[in-house]
Amino acid sequence: MAGAWLLGAETRATADERPRAVLMAVVQDDRTDEGAPGTPASLRELERLADTDGLTVAETLVQSRDRPDPATYLGSGKAGELAAAVERCAADVVIADGELSPGQARNLQDKVGVPVVDRTALILDIFAGHARTSEGRLQVELAQIAYQLPRLQGAGRSMSRVGGGRVVGGAGMGVRGPGEMRLEIQRRRLRRRAAGLREQVARLGRRRERMQWRRTRNRVPSVAITGYTNAGKSALLNRLSGADALTQDVLFATLDPTVRRVTAQELRFTLTDTVGFVRNLPHQLIEAFRSTLEEVARADLALHVVDASAADALSQISTVHEVLREIGAGQVPEMLVLNKIDVASPETVSALRRVYLDALQVSALTGAGINELRDALAGRLQEREAQRSAGTSGTPSPG
Repeated sequence: MAGAWLLGAETRATADERPRAVLMAVVQDDRTDEGAPGTPASLRELERLADTDGLTVAETLVQSRDRPDPATYLGSGKAGELAAAVERCAADVVIADGELSPGQARNLQDKVGVPVVDRTALILDIFAGHARTSEGRLQVELAQIAYQLPRLQGAGRSMSRVGGGRVVGGAGMGVRGPGEMRLEIQRRRLRRRAAGLREQVARLGRRRERMQWRRTRNRVPSVAITGYTNAGKSALLNRLSGADALTQDVLFATLDPTVRRVTAQELRFTLTDTVGFVRNLPHQLIEAFRSTLEEVARADLALHVVDASAADALSQISTVHEVLREIGAGQVPEMLVLNKIDVASPETVSALRRVYLDALQVSALTGAGINELRDALAGRLQEREAQRSAGTSGTPSPG
């Protein structure tokens, strides 16, 4: 069920009824890239995100224009249509396929009468519901604060912002009123909380670095499983290692890293399952989860899992590569594996293989190709270890 953080304290939905959402988007005339806001692929993903957060999508409105309206995101006519759709569908929330400014969200909310949020808020709400470990919860709260801070101003619209007349202490016109002072107190409280959270996350990150250093010192190679959300990363981890990590057919089922040991061809190595990526992953989340995402940057090999049954698999691969570059993991050697070949069409798999000639084909569900993948991972890691040893032996000792 969507949390109060997303919908606000009150909704029309009862306890046994899923809240209803209306999706909206602006398709910019100069945006032709697949997966841009408002495109079919992006809207399909937004609907899946809403479903993952416990929402039922009642209707979708799309407007084509040069750029979003600076005041209301949609044009005035389309905003009127949105209000009518909300009333007609008895919707509880409106979700924009894109990022809304605080003013746009506030103005639209005035017009439609229900909370208006953007894609970022929806993803943050999902993360809040899926974080299981203390570190995961800390990181999500940190991301939520980063999102909320610039939006605090709207919360004080009903308060007086400017002190008028004479007030206690002799202050006159132009001083800060109770509304503005309350907002400043809220900002200071959130900033203090964020500083504390960052220190806790950094402390946990340092502990993870020490564990990684011990594995490196003991020559235990590491593989980080990465990929688009719902590509089957956790299911693949289970197949390769015999683990029992959580697997669900929802987006962002895994937020907290899971590390397992695997032995293949007499080589022992670690497998780390990491959070999945998505188009336009909120920068607040990338920053908050940076220490976790950097598990990939510190790995000897990135196992990039692709949902071969996805119609936009190539676009998903590009999204993952973009995020990896952003977190400094773009140079980590990669092994690309096409998962879900049991349900993927042969034509789609062939098209992907034409672009990625070395990609392996597996099914985490049926086990097809798993033994070959395990051996291939061991082979790549042994090659890296041999290269590292050769480089070390050729380096003069200090002094």
